[in-house]
Amino acid sequence: MEYSTLYNQIAMMKKSFFDQGFLDEQFYQIEDLQDDASPNFVEEVVTLFFRDSSRLITNIDQALGKLPQDFGRLDSLMHQLKGSASSIGAAKLKNECTVFRDFCHKENIEGCLRQFQKVKKEHASLRQKLENYFQLLRQVGPVEKANRSGK
Repeated sequence: MEYSTLYNQIAMMKKSFFDQGFLDEQFYQIEDLQDDASPNFVEEVVTLFFRDSSRLITNIDQALGKLPQDFGRLDSLMHQLKGSASSIGAAKLKNECTVFRDFCHKENIEGCLRQFQKVKKEHASLRQKLENYFQLLRQVGPVEKANRSGK
């Protein structure tokens, strides 16, 4: 595929993430930290996020299965997930985490269970979108940083 076509596809893909609310300005701030010394910095940060967030989701799933529910622990775990999501600019995921935490504060287990499904769905959707994005970026190489269209 021609580079200019790939660049356009990458720019449009990233723009759609912002237009649809998946990402916020924090993602640009992470991109600003990427340089020639660490050309894959953003992908590495996102990969670490998904490793840690997957572990947190497993811990939340286990905590939801324990009786009686420990809403303080659930809230703490979700707070960690929300903070991680916020740190990479995962706006929709952060918002879903906030709703979950509201259910925790009300000690509403049914609401927590329903909302946790939304959190997991959003997490999986974001992972797929970003994996596709980074796959395209790898095709053009680190020069994409110089042409940050879509911002």
